[in-house]
Amino acid sequence: MKRDVILWSGAGQIGMAIARRVGTGKKIIVGDRKKENAETIAKIMNEAGFDVIPIQMDLSDRNSILNFIKEGQKYGEIAMLINAAGVSPSQASIETILKVDLYGTAVLLEEVGKEIKEGGVGVTISSQSGHRMPQLTSQEDELLACTPTEDLLSLHILQPKNIKDTLHAYQMAKRCNEKRVMYEAVKWGKKKARINSISPGIIVTPLAIDEFNGPRGDFYKNMFAKCPAGRPGTADEVANVAELLMSDKGAFITGADFLCDGGATASYFYGS
Repeated sequence: MKRDVILWSGAGQIGMAIARRVGTGKKIIVGDRKKENAETIAKIMNEAGFDVIPIQMDLSDRNSILNFIKEGQKYGEIAMLINAAGVSPSQASIETILKVDLYGTAVLLEEVGKEIKEGGVGVTISSQSGHRMPQLTSQEDELLACTPTEDLLSLHILQPKNIKDTLHAYQMAKRCNEKRVMYEAVKWGKKKARINSISPGIIVTPLAIDEFNGPRGDFYKNMFAKCPAGRPGTADEVANVAELLMSDKGAFITGADFLCDGGATASYFYGS
């Protein structure tokens, strides 16, 4: 029997929290670069009553993304996308961050947009980092939004000589995510489908714990200690936003990005 299918990339805590909110009665395909991660999280979900199939999926590879989509189409129409895949500044090189977080996300949004069913919806996890970097020019933003995906990494502003460090690469990737969501929302809209992004702040996940223990750990701990919320967030708090965006209550929301950072960005710009 054919069913609505959810494509979920990035077998982590945030993706799972979202999938638990919207996945009841749907076939869920979870893809991760490490298949064992996908298998572990699929087991948790299946034992909670969901229907999840794990596969290996490399966000930095277009063919892998296409295979991910084809796997989902075996079971029905693609109704939802949850993209929670990515690497952090402490986990990867400049080149890897740009290839995975920037190029890979752009390709995933593009290819899923071609196959999403009428009225479908997607959400991609970006980051507060895209809001905390110096402003780009309108021309640079347009290039990040509209450049053909296979030409993105050739842009002058993304050349390694113009990227200071892995944090800067991550900021550029997340800025591109936000602009790409706006661009793709126009194309998805031709199918009455919607796509939005969420920019979390410090959310307690294994990836965040890597950051806490990395070279910028004290910076991050200071950030959430001084933000208005006074604490890091949880994956379920991000899922609260995703649930709104992916439900009928969010039917008038597309092409938008939502900060979910406990006020950390506000504090960064305007705090003492």
